[in-house]
Amino acid sequence: VVPVGHGESEGKHGWIEGLAILISVIVVVIVTAFNDYTKERQFRGLQNRIEGEHKFSVIRAGEVRQISVGDIVVGDICQVKYGDLLPADGILIQSNDMKVDESSLTGESDHVKKGESFDPMLLSGTHVMEGSGKMLVAAVGVNSQAGIIFTLLGAAVDQQEAEIKKRKKGEEETAPVTGNSHVSVPATISDGAPNKHEEALDHKPSPPPETHKKEKSVLQAKLTKLAIQIGYAGSTIAMLTVVILVIQFCVKTFVIDGKSWKSSYAGELVRHLIIGVTVLVVAVPEGLPLAVTLSLAYSVKKMMKDNNLVRHLDACETMGNATAICSDKTGTLTTNRMTVVESYICEKLSKTIPKFSDIPSHVGNTLLQAIAVNCAYTSRVMPPEEVGELPKQVGNKTECALLQFVQALGKNYQTIRDDVPEEMFTRVYTFNSVRKSMSTVIPRQGGGFRLCSKGASEIILKK
Repeated sequence: VVPVGHGESEGKHGWIEGLAILISVIVVVIVTAFNDYTKERQFRGLQNRIEGEHKFSVIRAGEVRQISVGDIVVGDICQVKYGDLLPADGILIQSNDMKVDESSLTGESDHVKKGESFDPMLLSGTHVMEGSGKMLVAAVGVNSQAGIIFTLLGAAVDQQEAEIKKRKKGEEETAPVTGNSHVSVPATISDGAPNKHEEALDHKPSPPPETHKKEKSVLQAKLTKLAIQIGYAGSTIAMLTVVILVIQFCVKTFVIDGKSWKSSYAGELVRHLIIGVTVLVVAVPEGLPLAVTLSLAYSVKKMMKDNNLVRHLDACETMGNATAICSDKTGTLTTNRMTVVESYICEKLSKTIPKFSDIPSHVGNTLLQAIAVNCAYTSRVMPPEEVGELPKQVGNKTECALLQFVQALGKNYQTIRDDVPEEMFTRVYTFNSVRKSMSTVIPRQGGGFRLCSKGASEIILKK
């Protein structure tokens, strides 16, 4: 028999436990959703920034400008160089020993040589492997070669989805038809072509695609194992508690007190069973998911302060188990910039930038011309966007370092380039892994030619 006051007390305060569980669930959902929303917004901003930083050099109104690839229009003149991924279709109007990798379109791994007089067409989605040049944009966006391919792929996907929907609709219509049923099929079939309705009936439904289950993280696996162990331990303790309480009740009631069985004793046995169930419920760690979610969310916040963006919460505990991080050097551990630190001019070694007045005039002028002309015209050093920042390097970093060396001597390489435009070049031997050097042949004013070379020291000295 349960006292009336005790039952009223449980009924009066029983809502507290349910409300506490509901609040904990709401907190877990809100914290997780807020973290996912914040991280996704930051990653979208980072992605937009990366896409915005993908710029291309174009010539507009006689000036070289860096614009986003999405702003390129038909009629622009683009400066292309080795390593560029062409963002649009165009016609080559000036080139220097250019070779293009068109394997993304044709599947052929051999590099295709391009020139103004032969095969001048450049297609979007291809890579410039050697040389440099200027391209007149002829098609952009969905009208370019890559855009046409993507459009066809998208149309194929849409058509495939439409066929799948049509197939499913046909299966649903033929679903109630059994093997012994008679189906009325229209007899208007021309040229022996199979009827679509019969195709729908004969079509065997394709098996559903396999769904890949998300693998658990290290912490989730450990917590699952811990929860199972706690469940086993709680079940054992609960069973022992019930057995001990029942034995104690029986010994005290029937052996010591010598009482006989009454129907009211069944309530006592049920109460002991409820105590065992309570022990089992208490053993389940209900607050563990909330504690883990809050701790990982706190870790994400701390990592964000260090400019480390984390998309998934479980990445925090995965990185916590990392003992070594391997990273490339250029652009990650360094600033992705190169500078001239030593020079050997006229048998004089300088570990600092020498004064131009200390260099013989004919040697200095020849050196300036060789650096300005023999560096790709797509490589430039631009003034910093904000005061106090380093000059902005555009193009090959080694060539930018040489151009900055010219500026450090107090000279302007652009005036030399204006006097010797690319159209005046007799021949350009671009840098590649076999040649290991770059050479440019230009005509001299008094007649003849001058060869300017740069590259690996052992290659240049051997020549």
